[in-house]
Amino acid sequence: MIPFVIKGSDTTMMNRRVFSTALLAGAAASLISSRGMAANATPPKARNVVLVHGLFADGSCWSEVIARLQKAGLNATSVQNPLTTLPEAVASAERVLARQDGPTVLVGHSFSGMIVTEAGVHPNVSALVYVAARAPDAGEDYTALAKTYPTPPATAGILFDGDEGRLSEEAFLRDFAGDLPAAKAKVLYAVQQPFHKALLAGKTTNAAWRSKPSYYAVSTEDRTINPDLERFMAKRMGAKTIEVKASHLSLISQPDAITQLILEAAGQRP
Repeated sequence: MIPFVIKGSDTTMMNRRVFSTALLAGAAASLISSRGMAANATPPKARNVVLVHGLFADGSCWSEVIARLQKAGLNATSVQNPLTTLPEAVASAERVLARQDGPTVLVGHSFSGMIVTEAGVHPNVSALVYVAARAPDAGEDYTALAKTYPTPPATAGILFDGDEGRLSEEAFLRDFAGDLPAAKAKVLYAVQQPFHKALLAGKTTNAAWRSKPSYYAVSTEDRTINPDLERFMAKRMGAKTIEVKASHLSLISQPDAITQLILEAAGQRP
C-alpha cells in the first residue's frame, strides 16, 4: 500500500504543477490578447498612406499632412468618406486600399477610427495611425464606452435636419477647431459634410489594432473626444502614443507632429 500512496501523492503533486503552469500560461495569453501588437511589432517600410476623415469634415482636411508626406516621397491618398453607414464608409476605404501597390499605412481621424479598426485587417495595411480617433474593440458599443467619461462640449453642438447631422458654427469654431485662426476655421466649417444618423449605429466586427502595429496621437486640448478616453484607447491597444497640445483638429493645427508619427508608422524614421 505504501508504494501506491507515494505514487498517488506524486501524481497529485504533478497534476497540481501542470494545472498551475496551465493556469499561469492561460493568464499570460489572456493578458497578451487583451492588448494590441504595437509594443512588440515593427512595421515594414511603406511608401503608401491612406487617410480617412471623420465627422464634420471632408477629405481636404488632410491637405496639410498630405503635402508633407508627398515631400517625404510617400504616395498619399485621402478617402472621401460618404458618412452614410459604417459598412459603406468601410467599403470606400477598402476600395482605395485595394489600389495600393504594397505596404500601406492606414490613418484615421476622429470617427474614422471606426473605419481604420474595421478596414485595417486588409492585407495591404502594414500599420495603423489614430489621430484623436475612436478605437473600439470588435463588437464594442463605442457610445457606451464614451459615456464612461465626461461628455465633451462639442456634443451639445450637434444639430439634426431629419436624418442628417452637422455641427453648429459656434461649436465648430470653439469646440472642434478651437486652436485654428477663425478665418481658417470658417472655411473648414463651410465645407463640412453632414453625416447620417445610421452611421452612428454601426459597430466594428474586427479590431485591426490587435494584429497590426498601431500609433495614436492624443489631442490634449480636445473638446470633441475626451482626451482621457483617447488615452485609454491608446493604452488598451498598446499603441506607440504621442500627446499633442492641440484641438480635435491636430492634423491641421499640428501637421508636422502628425506627419512625423505617420512616417514612423511607415518605417521612414530611424
